[in-house]
Amino acid sequence: MNRLLIVGITVLCFVGCAKQPTEQGTIPLGNRYATGFQITETDSGTVVEVFQPYQRVCVRQPMRRIGTMSTVQVGFLDAIEALDCLVAVCNPELIYTPVKGDEIDLGDSMKPSAERTLQAGLDALLAVNYGQYDNLEATRLEKLGVFTIYINEWQEGSPLARAEWIRVLGALTGKLPQADSVFRAVERQYNSFQQSVISSRSAKRSIMSGNNFRGTWYVPSGKNYLAYLFKDAGADYPFYDDARETSIPLTIEETLRYFHEADVWVGAGGNSLAELAEIDEKHTWFKAYQDGRVYNWRKQTKPSGANNFWERGVVHPEEMLEDIIHILNNAPDSVLHFATHLQ
Repeated sequence: MNRLLIVGITVLCFVGCAKQPTEQGTIPLGNRYATGFQITETDSGTVVEVFQPYQRVCVRQPMRRIGTMSTVQVGFLDAIEALDCLVAVCNPELIYTPVKGDEIDLGDSMKPSAERTLQAGLDALLAVNYGQYDNLEATRLEKLGVFTIYINEWQEGSPLARAEWIRVLGALTGKLPQADSVFRAVERQYNSFQQSVISSRSAKRSIMSGNNFRGTWYVPSGKNYLAYLFKDAGADYPFYDDARETSIPLTIEETLRYFHEADVWVGAGGNSLAELAEIDEKHTWFKAYQDGRVYNWRKQTKPSGANNFWERGVVHPEEMLEDIIHILNNAPDSVLHFATHLQ
């Protein structure tokens, strides 16, 4: 059964499991890549529909007080110059993007403080639907009167589809034109880099990803955004055709069979080759390690654990793609955005 929620005086929101009847005067604003949301201009306002779980939000006036449970949304808000709307955050120590600094600390993203969230007087709390636990936390806050909107860009496969969720933040804050402009620029540059790879006709280099964790090596499936980046960068990767929704668990024997001769290794868990060897000697068994072609995603980090890879990287996949192209071609560390060459 649908529920009618009035949030402050700014937003009229319908939340439920079934779509509402089509309104008069609707103008669909279609997506180019993303499948997890839909935006429509109606006589009542801008309607944002988010799927899994289904939510329908009619924005009559821009939201001015937003809280977030994920640092990814900070990157989106920053890109459309809407950080002034951000008044409450979870895990502020993990935010890399410079913010005002007076945001209300909602505590751990796995269990936000209900008291602080209510005191923040939010128009909406941006949540993430990673699993059942997240659903329970969001439901708990909703029962207390906190309006929650799921921003599930992570469920999209391709990097451009993930980045296109900037349009949802634009619609909520009254900055949809700015969001569209940012996304179009990202798309143009991404496609330009991809076309340059196609045009170069250079020999493909093989790539590996991940780390050995307690005897299991988890690698991206063909539907993972990293696999899309590998493919668009022209890399040889053995799991492009694997359609699993989750990462692929491999034994060390399987990992060696697939990646022993890989030219480069990205996303390593250490900060140096010596540290990788100390974490697990098996890391040294791969050609990429022996050739010194190992990279992590920690170039833009803070001692507190903040990493811009999870903020700007989602908004700007063209920079991630450029990094992988540079890595495959052994370019100097100085030209990389998010990756660091381990020494």
